[in-house]
Amino acid sequence: MTCSTTPRVYAAGAMSCQVLNPTLQTVFPGSSNLNILRTLNPQFTPLPNVTGFGTAGSIYAQLFYDGVEQFYCKADSCAQDLGNGAGSSNWDCNDLQCTCVPHASFCGGGALDLTQIIDTLNGTVTISCDAPSSNGTATCAFQQATINSVFGSTGLSLNGCAFGECVQQAVVDTVGASNSTNTSGGAGDGSSLSGGVIAGLAVVGGLVGLALFFLAFGLWVQRRARQAGSSSNKMGGTSVEWSHVTYFVPSAVQGPLSGVFGWFGRSKGDLSDQKVVLDGVSGRVVPGHMMAILGPSGAGKTTLIEILAGKSKTGHITGTVFFPSNGAALPRIGFVPQQDILPPMLTVHEALLFAARLRLPENVRDSEKMARVDDVLEKLSLSSIRNVRIGDSEKRGISGGEMRRVSIGLELVARPDVLLLDEPTSGLDSVSASKVANVLKALAHDQDNPTAVIASIHQPSSQLYQTFDQILLLSHGRALYSGQGGLAPARHFSSQGITYHEGYNVADYLLDVASDPPVSIFPMSTPDPNVTPQIGGTSKEGVYDEKTGHGVPQSGSGSLDEVEAYHPQAFGAGQANGVKRSAGYAATFLTQFEVLSGREWKILRRDWTLFLAHIAVSAVLGVFCGGLYFKTDITIAGFQSRVGCLFFLGALIAFSTLSALYHVVEIRPLFLRERSASYYSPTAWLLSRFVFDVIPLRVMPTIVVASITYWMAGLAHDAAHFFKFLFILVLYTLAMTLWNFLLACFFKNGGIAILLSALSALYQMTFAGFFVHLNDIPPVLRWLQWLCPLKYTLEALSVNEVGSGLMIQDTLQGVPVDVSASLIMNLLFGFGANNYYRDVLVLFAFIAGFGLGVIGIVWLKVRERR
Repeated sequence: MTCSTTPRVYAAGAMSCQVLNPTLQTVFPGSSNLNILRTLNPQFTPLPNVTGFGTAGSIYAQLFYDGVEQFYCKADSCAQDLGNGAGSSNWDCNDLQCTCVPHASFCGGGALDLTQIIDTLNGTVTISCDAPSSNGTATCAFQQATINSVFGSTGLSLNGCAFGECVQQAVVDTVGASNSTNTSGGAGDGSSLSGGVIAGLAVVGGLVGLALFFLAFGLWVQRRARQAGSSSNKMGGTSVEWSHVTYFVPSAVQGPLSGVFGWFGRSKGDLSDQKVVLDGVSGRVVPGHMMAILGPSGAGKTTLIEILAGKSKTGHITGTVFFPSNGAALPRIGFVPQQDILPPMLTVHEALLFAARLRLPENVRDSEKMARVDDVLEKLSLSSIRNVRIGDSEKRGISGGEMRRVSIGLELVARPDVLLLDEPTSGLDSVSASKVANVLKALAHDQDNPTAVIASIHQPSSQLYQTFDQILLLSHGRALYSGQGGLAPARHFSSQGITYHEGYNVADYLLDVASDPPVSIFPMSTPDPNVTPQIGGTSKEGVYDEKTGHGVPQSGSGSLDEVEAYHPQAFGAGQANGVKRSAGYAATFLTQFEVLSGREWKILRRDWTLFLAHIAVSAVLGVFCGGLYFKTDITIAGFQSRVGCLFFLGALIAFSTLSALYHVVEIRPLFLRERSASYYSPTAWLLSRFVFDVIPLRVMPTIVVASITYWMAGLAHDAAHFFKFLFILVLYTLAMTLWNFLLACFFKNGGIAILLSALSALYQMTFAGFFVHLNDIPPVLRWLQWLCPLKYTLEALSVNEVGSGLMIQDTLQGVPVDVSASLIMNLLFGFGANNYYRDVLVLFAFIAGFGLGVIGIVWLKVRERR
């Protein structure tokens, strides 16, 4: 037999240690000792299964205070790890159970009752001991989750530990060569990854795999589209015909709530407040002809152009619009709006090439697209300014007339079969207006590919008027004349008693007639219940939607009661408006993303001010915040300052992401124009915005300010905790950026979106847990904390900081305090010490929720409505 006095256990051994902790000794000034019986294999003891103190792989511990037992604990499924074999020993056990001895000093008989804490100790426990010193004693630690939260990550310190085990020398010789011994029920390798880490890695791996799958699928679709046979770019001529087109909208509702609730208070079936904008207008334009739609302001010119172009209208439409052609069922319609909405940072050539790469078919080679752009530049006389930036009101670029020609060019590169323009000469001088008119005339009369051109003109000069082949004159939403141009309209009205003086501008004469027309010149028509208007687009035969089968009167009076009686569906909000446009997009999703990314990179590269401003401000704020919390100490007040530093960073991110909201509001008109022309899908646009807005303007500044502050404030000095710190702030930045994207997309009014964003930031600051303890919030309001991303961010950052083993060393009213920072964190802020990975998952949920919300709102709400 031999007596082993080392920390290592061969069969079953005892250890006795002194418990020395300043905080514990202040409350219980007597002597505390912890005795632990460790059983590894009872079969190797002198009396097998008798002197083993329990089953294989188990411990039994007792704490004595002034010689009186206070509580006892037991655990099983233990494993012994000898580490480097230098005399140390680590025991890891599961299923810890502790019982407090009633009325003992620790259990209600002293200054502090620890019964509830001791009785709830459970889970895993670790007993680690260093190699004995020269006097034969060693230093050990008793570690458990609750104990670690009170005394720090090293657990309860044990000093002067003595060991004793009676064991046969044969056992020592047999098992002594092994540096680690485990029982069959051991706890396993303590170096294995935790469940939270494994779950996080699985989520990240899944997202990466999903991204790679979509990338591979996109490449396959793109390659297949580019290898497809070339489609015909010439349709053989397309006409435009419209019959009895009527458009009406609700009049302004009277009352104080009319502007807020719209239809609020209107009785069902009350049609007396409907305003007729167009009333039974018909017309026809064939390829090779150019029509001018004339009329005074409010006559319905723009409305008719938008209906023919297939624009989404907020009112209600009846009538038929169709495009009989010689080559295809679906026409390519080009529409040039009255306002020139162009990317200011691009050159003229780059803007047209951007449109060509997205609007021409995928199987058209890029060299052909560039040749098409060069041809359009030549036709529009823009070759001399091809490399000049377009500019805007802040940075001047090309002139107003040149901008109008660029807008026309954006439609011409797509080879439209019909070109519609809304007042293309408004705001231009006579020379610029003449250039635009000549371009349109040449396009219409092109011998190789004649095009039907329709333009609304407000007040044309005599020279401009002569360029049009056909004239449609509107007055109060009705057509006074539709036919040949030149002097034909003047002769028509002269025959009805309205004198025309030779040499007078015919356009001015027609506007005078339409401004105050006599009732006798309005065309008369009667209801025809056999006519079936088509609410929607057209097919090859001129009929798009034949499901309803309802007749509707096409009377000049536009009787709304009759219209509703014959075709109730005509009053459904948001009806299709007369044109069936080509389905889908010309370019694949990956091509859309590539072209959009190329434009965003050009804009970012040419205007570094916004990026540099974000980086510079972040660096300054980082130095300011780091200086404010420079080398924070480890007192209670110092720990509160540490959390204050983390809170400051979160609040800074919440307010700094407001710039993302403004940027979306600023580029919204360009997106609406390009989406209405089917340049790209909203998802491709959002993805490009994410890459070239979120990463350079949100994530990178966050990393800059966080890195400077982190090391200046003296937070946890190890790489693992630093990167976990950055990870949380980046997640919060993504969540807040997407939240501001959502507000900017949902509200057309940017002022309202900014106000709500600022209020939401203040709400987050209130319920983050820094200004008020989360458990002190009244129950009726306490649930709001679960909707606060900043709460999870601040908790995760705080847990990460105390998880580095931060100990609070302070004196409170003469009592020395030496406890783990996690205990102070819970007492001051109510944060859970084990909530880091939960908070990470919640932040991911916020990101996913806001992201899906942005996608849904952009697809459903952010669309052109006229």
